[in-house]
Amino acid sequence: MNPLKLGMGGGGQGAFIGGVHRFAARLDGKWELVAGALSSDLERAASSAADLGIAPDRTYASYAEMATVEAARPDGIDAVAIVTPNHLHAGPTIAFLNAGITVICDKPLAATPEDAEAIRAAVEASKAKFILTHNYTGYPLIRQAREMVARGDLGRLRVVQAEYAQDWLTEDTQNKQADWRTDPKRSGAGAIGDIGTHALNLACFVTELRATSLSATLTSHVAGRLVDDDARITLQFDGGARGHIWASQVASGNENNLTLAVYGSKGSLRWAQENPNVLWFTELGKAPQMLTRGGGAANPAATAVTRIPAGHPEGYLEAFATLYREAAEVIISDVRTSVTLGIQDGLDGVRFVDACQRSSEGGASWTELC
Repeated sequence: MNPLKLGMGGGGQGAFIGGVHRFAARLDGKWELVAGALSSDLERAASSAADLGIAPDRTYASYAEMATVEAARPDGIDAVAIVTPNHLHAGPTIAFLNAGITVICDKPLAATPEDAEAIRAAVEASKAKFILTHNYTGYPLIRQAREMVARGDLGRLRVVQAEYAQDWLTEDTQNKQADWRTDPKRSGAGAIGDIGTHALNLACFVTELRATSLSATLTSHVAGRLVDDDARITLQFDGGARGHIWASQVASGNENNLTLAVYGSKGSLRWAQENPNVLWFTELGKAPQMLTRGGGAANPAATAVTRIPAGHPEGYLEAFATLYREAAEVIISDVRTSVTLGIQDGLDGVRFVDACQRSSEGGASWTELC
């Protein structure tokens, strides 16, 4: 099968996440990048496209032009990756969906609940698909953990603990990535939106629970910063389980320390993103077991997204590539799998951020996710 044709909105020179999406899309040979509106700066857009081998006639000055022209071409793109800052997700996403082009959107869904609802309406009205990329769901041992929970290995779930700690915003950092993330007009939130949504999504993905209410304390530790850089949240899940999330970008000594622990009546699971090829499973009253990706204890959910033999580490880019492989399968087969993230996952993330902000403003009051 020939690779599917991919376009990209955003992700030009100097952008981090655009490069990650391109690496991921290429890894399994399912996609070829053929078109792009890579920057609002026309010179940078053209230069970025030339660097990536995109033909000049498929290098666009705006996402609106790209959506219109690509939808009319007989060889038009099969999907577009939206890799712009948060506040610029809604415009291009809606334009491409209205043009009948499938959208692969980086998380979070949008910067505001209003934009998120506008995207939801466009998804419901479009014949095209919508796929959200919370990349940590693509790790083999996260897939294994999800299957173990569903199988009942942990018994009745009681406590879900997710932490995402970084230190790169401990001081007033001057770089492109920090600039838009600490601007509330462009990001919509600070740590809670940037990494807190990852922690929530991972917890919900593995447990298949949904958060119903929360109590949050959001803090900004850097003088003059207009968004939170540390967030502490207590969650109530459907089914009775409680959860806790700590998301911080001022935790000195932490690089990308995302961890998940799930505790049930029969046992527990623990996983750390910085050592993603190991999953700890402890049955009540027994010694902890170290399960490895690709090892003898790997289950079908893990082996299905494992590319190389045990002992050879797979990581961030491979997990992201799994989502692009599954996106291709959704387009080709016209069937959304149970692990494919879509509009509801995006809405849950935006509503989580909004509820955290409202709760914190109300003195950590218990707040419904609506």
